[in-house]
Amino acid sequence: MESHDYIIQEIQGDYAFLKQLDADNDELFQVAMALLPMGCDIGTKVSGMMGMFEIID
Repeated sequence: MESHDYIIQEIQGDYAFLKQLDADNDELFQVAMALLPMGCDIGTKVSGMMGMFEIID
C-alpha cells in the first residue's frame, strides 16, 4: 500500500477531515484525531497510510 500526503481541512470533535493533496477531487477522508500525531490542527500537512501518519512540511 502506498503512502499519501494530506492536509487537514476540518476538525469536528474527535475526527479530522483530510484532503488528499495528489487527488483530482475534493473528497475528504475522515480519520480519528487519536490516529494523528500530537499538535495537528487545521492546515497541518500529514503523510501516511493505514492509520499511521506523520507531520510533513
